[in-house]
Amino acid sequence: MPVLALLSTVFVIGFEQAVQWQYGPAGIVGLLLLTVGIKAKSPACSSAGAVLLALLMAAPAL
Repeated sequence: MPVLALLSTVFVIGFEQAVQWQYGPAGIVGLLLLTVGIKAKSPACSSAGAVLLALLMAAPAL
């Protein structure tokens, strides 16, 4: 069980770093809103995070 927890932690940290590198601070805010909304079972918060991430991914690269 500790190995699974360690692997999931490494994956989450790596994913957060990749989002921040690719999409900047707005990507971290979107990911944070999505995560908090899912944990708190708040559809408004998770939807806002999902929409922000979708907009960042759909925007043309500058």
